[in-house]
Amino acid sequence: MNTGMVLLDPTAELAPVRRQRLPRPEGLAGRCVGLLDISKARGDVFLDEIEARLTAEGVTVRRYQKPTFARVAPVALVQQISAECQVVIEALAD
Repeated sequence: MNTGMVLLDPTAELAPVRRQRLPRPEGLAGRCVGLLDISKARGDVFLDEIEARLTAEGVTVRRYQKPTFARVAPVALVQQISAECQVVIEALAD
């Protein structure tokens, strides 16, 4: 039976662009990992733990933060992250 499930896009795009997923890297050695805090409560706590684990493995880590969780990341921030990092982990917490 088809339930007719509807998925809502929080960005309010009326015609979202379909993008193909990029392949995951084989590993993190030699890569820079960006940690993006979206400014939700306790997201930084989660990222602190991720950063500690990654740096213990010798991975280069850079931290970033959105001004507010209520809006998409500013274009300049997205461009900075994509120029400086090969992998990004985004923190969602409350």
